Amino acid sequence: MSGLPPVVRHLDDLTAHLISPDDTVRLAALAGPEQGSSTSVFLEVWEPGGAQPLNSHADSAEIFLVLRGSARAFSDEHEVDLGPGDVLVLQPGSQHRILNTSATERLHTLTVMANDGGFARLVTDGTPVPLDAEDRAALLGDA
Repeated sequence: MSGLPPVVRHLDDLTAHLISPDDTVRLAALAGPEQGSSTSVFLEVWEPGGAQPLNSHADSAEIFLVLRGSARAFSDEHEVDLGPGDVLVLQPGSQHRILNTSATERLHTLTVMANDGGFARLVTDGTPVPLDAEDRAALLGDA
């Protein structure tokens, strides 16, 4: 037994962050090292046409469950299209990025960093920005 109580976080209490101030993608940490987990889980939101810069995680697979929206994922020399219900697994060390292919709708994913490796800290050290009703509805599966 760990002796530690379970951690409960409430969606209304979460804050999203931009890793860099000019980013078009924001992340809200749902769970991670601050909650005692070596795996991090995020709600990730891309603005219409938004994309994160090419990036890589040497020691972690990154997993995305598309909740709403459409995307194109680039990983090394590979390219795949994604929509609601698709699960994308990016291998450790891959050079990757995801582009929201809609010019009018946000892209929402549940994103898992299998080995956090400092990623949650990178996110929460960024610029805080709010989640709005549309973002919360995407996570809850509301229309």
